[in-house]
Amino acid sequence: MANNLTRFDPLDVGRFDPFRGFEDFFREFQPRALRELEPSPRMRLDVRETEQAYSVSADLPGMKKEDIKVDVDGKRVTISAQTSRVWEGKVGESTLCSERYVGQQRRSFELENEIDDAAVVAKYADGVLELALPKRAGGAGKKKVVVT
Repeated sequence: MANNLTRFDPLDVGRFDPFRGFEDFFREFQPRALRELEPSPRMRLDVRETEQAYSVSADLPGMKKEDIKVDVDGKRVTISAQTSRVWEGKVGESTLCSERYVGQQRRSFELENEIDDAAVVAKYADGVLELALPKRAGGAGKKKVVVT
């Protein structure tokens, strides 16, 4: 019989990562069953800036590009994606576990400069959405971006 016990030291500061959010830190203290029932992971973003543009990388693993929407409205960028998860474990003809989740992930943020919505480029490959968001000289706009 295998030993499934692990030692937990609440004073182990090696587990604390200051770059991780408190939400992630305290998630480790939830019972395992609650962690596994979380509806969807939070969309992780990297935002970089040059003099001419912003570039955004968003982790969206397992998504289809048709299910990803990007809206640009002046300084505000909104990324949303329809999520569908299916887990199924089988032994012979008996289904042991079948769990399904359908939902939407959405992330919205505001940048310092307005975006030239006519020149936005969005590409999705290998679970990562890459956005090129050129800065606008002046004026506001609103556009839905087509992900390629």
